[in-house]
Amino acid sequence: MELVKIITEAIQEKKGSNIVVADLTKIEGTICRFFIICTGNSPAQVEAITESIGDMARERLKEKPTHVVGLENAQWVAMDYGDVLVHIFLPDVREYYDLEHLWEDAPLERIPDLD
Repeated sequence: MELVKIITEAIQEKKGSNIVVADLTKIEGTICRFFIICTGNSPAQVEAITESIGDMARERLKEKPTHVVGLENAQWVAMDYGDVLVHIFLPDVREYYDLEHLWEDAPLERIPDLD
């Protein structure tokens, strides 16, 4: 899906790391088709990643998120694009919530970090 590709590119542009894409298309009753999780190392980087995703999706696909929550403290930001949910975490918050294990039955694609 083109939106997933653009979102992962936007995350990489701001040096987001540990990107995981869960493909939920074959699982019934899910709230979306794709679930993207990544890590930013500081609240400022979490904000920059969020902004990068919003800008790229809007510029390239004319897509805007229906909801963005968590920017007030930027420890965990969630962006809702309908078929695609994006979660941007600080490392300790990501470890605590461990969302990857919610979707253990879905194929998980780990996107390599860029140097």
